[in-house]
Amino acid sequence: MKSVDRALDFLECQTDWRYSARTTPAAEPTAWAALALAAYGRHEAAARARVWLLDLQNTNGSVGIRKDEPAPCWPTGLAVLAWKLTGAVSATNIKSIGTAPSNAPSWAEQEGSRRAVEWLLTIAGETSANAQYTGHDTSIAGWPWVVGTHSWVEPSALALLALRAAGLAEHPRARDAARLLYDRLLSTGGCNYGNTIVLGQALLPHVEPTGLTLLALAGRPDAQGRIAASIAYLQGTLGPETTPASLAYGLLGLAAQRTTLAQSDEWLSACVEGSYRRGASLELALLALAAMGSDCPLVAFSTNHQAA
Repeated sequence: MKSVDRALDFLECQTDWRYSARTTPAAEPTAWAALALAAYGRHEAAARARVWLLDLQNTNGSVGIRKDEPAPCWPTGLAVLAWKLTGAVSATNIKSIGTAPSNAPSWAEQEGSRRAVEWLLTIAGETSANAQYTGHDTSIAGWPWVVGTHSWVEPSALALLALRAAGLAEHPRARDAARLLYDRLLSTGGCNYGNTIVLGQALLPHVEPTGLTLLALAGRPDAQGRIAASIAYLQGTLGPETTPASLAYGLLGLAAQRTTLAQSDEWLSACVEGSYRRGASLELALLALAAMGSDCPLVAFSTNHQAA
């Protein structure tokens, strides 16, 4: 798609990566930019993004939000993906790119990812005994947005993907994260930030966490039909009015579950134009990756690994 080239040209010419032109550089858009640029063979820019993340890393191995916001450290899993997968991304995508990978992570990046994974393994969300007023299993430890709080869907999904990228798919924490994500899926499909039923009231699903969860749970057995119901939820929800990041996460989740939508290219192209005008690096990177569908190396990485 011509619009994807426009998105990649924007990402490639940046010296830092932001949520929008009006914000300051941040870890999340930088990590996604590294993944997207590497996936399309733009190695030099991808390497610059990875080095930016390395400069952001705290002494304990975690990665915060921005240079002046060293915490909370939920972007640590994303940084691991950028450090671990951009070399692997190029290798797995070499057929579609047509060039040999030239951006293998440096020793410093490998050391950075090792320290980041060590930090992830020291952090767990707060647990508690299950109570009648909550619908999810509060005894399962995943990862929190903020250290010292409960486990939620998105940081747990990112940490699970990071552990798989680090070769720790069978680690007990990875297994717990997969169990937590499946538990947080609503029986009617989809998930939200991580609650299912509160005070007897079933909560509504959201597109973004559902897409990320389906990406992280690629290949997992679906004994209770929650993944199938979540696929149906995204199929019935995504459309031309879906916002850029949600559309991208939704399509990535569907691709990881081997599902496509006929009009997705049209919707992605329309979103790129708006994100480009806003200077939204995060959205452009996600849209570029989503445009690859099942060829997206992040999807291929997820589907090629056994479920934890």
